[in-house]
Amino acid sequence: MDTLDALILGIVQGLAEYLPISSSGHLEIFREILGLELSGADSLQFDVMLHVATVLSTIVVLWREFWPLCVSFFTFKRDSNFYFVCKILVSCIPIGIVGVCFKDVIEEFFGQELTLVGVCLCITAALLAFSYYFRTRPAEERLARRKSILRPASSGRNITFVDAFVIGCAQAVAVLPGLSRSGTTIATGILIGDKREQVAQFSFLMVIIPILGEALLDLKHMFGIDAVDAAAGVPEAPIGIIPIVVGFLAAFIVGCIACKWMLNIVKKGKLVWFALYCVIVGFICIAKGYNLF
Repeated sequence: MDTLDALILGIVQGLAEYLPISSSGHLEIFREILGLELSGADSLQFDVMLHVATVLSTIVVLWREFWPLCVSFFTFKRDSNFYFVCKILVSCIPIGIVGVCFKDVIEEFFGQELTLVGVCLCITAALLAFSYYFRTRPAEERLARRKSILRPASSGRNITFVDAFVIGCAQAVAVLPGLSRSGTTIATGILIGDKREQVAQFSFLMVIIPILGEALLDLKHMFGIDAVDAAAGVPEAPIGIIPIVVGFLAAFIVGCIACKWMLNIVKKGKLVWFALYCVIVGFICIAKGYNLF
């Protein structure tokens, strides 16, 4: 992988992490387009570093929301922010179980043919369409009929602990390349009746802990492997430090822009257009996987 490849993948990650089109799936697609051949472990480690960049962009964009959460939680202030963080921790339980027990299995899905990516993109499209036609659109129609109310309340309820766990299960399933993490978690939250604006923020914040935790484990693993390899005279890994830095910066900068954009899109309830995009790209990936063109 050279610097240009890393730059392209960083831009793709920055956009696709927040848009409900699957960042992991699009990274696999662009690796295929660029002709990059990496092992599942190498692909996953590079993806984790790109995800760290977008996590940092989340913190930057949502700083006004993020900082009060940290203050309330670490000072044990029993307010709504404290319990919001507790709900985020509950949402991390499923992905933590998957990461600890099934990491080797997950690595096998990365760096493979595009058929799985295509199928998962179609599932993402179905989730987005379902959440729109059975939740968002009916809610918009009800609000439109209430013209006498000048400032109608936002439809949906606040996220409960049970909701947080359900959304966390959706995030755990979305580790598959092609299943959009943001799309799956936001659609799940909308389907179970939560507020769209709150679900979007929750979706972007809930990924911080598992991604940073995975990054720390990967850094420990990579430094441990590098030390052993250096002593044994083993060649360096196929991904150098410069491509990683370039990809990281690209993902961070583009992620800051995409995060703000996505928050506005969710508030307007326009996720259905991404369903159309996902199903088109999904069918193309399936056709490519079966060598139909």
